[in-house]
Amino acid sequence: MDSLSNVNPDANDSSAALAGQIDPARLPRHIAIIMDGNGRWAKQQGFVERIRGHEAAVTAVRESVRGCGELGVKALTLFAFSTENWNRPAAEVNALMALLKRFLASEVPELHKKNVKLAYSGDVSGLPEGTQKVLYESCETLSRNTGLILNLALNYGGRQEIVHAVRAVARDVAAGLLQPDTIDIEDINARLFHPELGDPDLLIRTSGELRISNFLLWQIAYTEIVVLPTLWPDFRKKHLFESIIQFQRRERRYGGIG
Repeated sequence: MDSLSNVNPDANDSSAALAGQIDPARLPRHIAIIMDGNGRWAKQQGFVERIRGHEAAVTAVRESVRGCGELGVKALTLFAFSTENWNRPAAEVNALMALLKRFLASEVPELHKKNVKLAYSGDVSGLPEGTQKVLYESCETLSRNTGLILNLALNYGGRQEIVHAVRAVARDVAAGLLQPDTIDIEDINARLFHPELGDPDLLIRTSGELRISNFLLWQIAYTEIVVLPTLWPDFRKKHLFESIIQFQRRERRYGGIG
């Protein structure tokens, strides 16, 4: 598996021109991506096994990480594996877990070089032990980095995260640390998996599907959404930059009047 450094940063002729159209003062601080379309990509390419699409998608992950790092985006959350993905065929799930393990092992040196910090959201205790071990080791290796935070949503569901937060609130109420009548939005925010990341400013979904798929349900209350027809394995920096340009053309009113 190639490392991040083996992808030519100028492979997309248009990416540099697009980057010049981006206002660095109005960058989205936190970008989230629903990486969709791997199976359809594999079918379009004539592959029988869907995992070939997931393997090809590694390049898209590298490109999105590189693009965010180059621009100075603070956080990137990638929807890597949902709680519902366990319903897929066992062979595909096992192949995905093995791919994640290989990806982390191969990419950590370059992520370290790029000052990327690694985090995860979700119940990773449900992942295979070998995958958990590599994930924990990777996070520890990159823990002192101060650049882009790459947050992988693994065995993640938006509703499940809200339940996780509500249970934490309930425990604090039972312990006398919170009063029920004083519980507010910030009390929930503080008990999410990674409150320090803040809400995503921009959510990108590839493959043209118009749904949220149980992703960051609490956090996307006022997130700007861009849906691309591009299948995830074909996603490159230029698609990231185009989405950011579209984001910057919008007026964010948060329920008020512009």
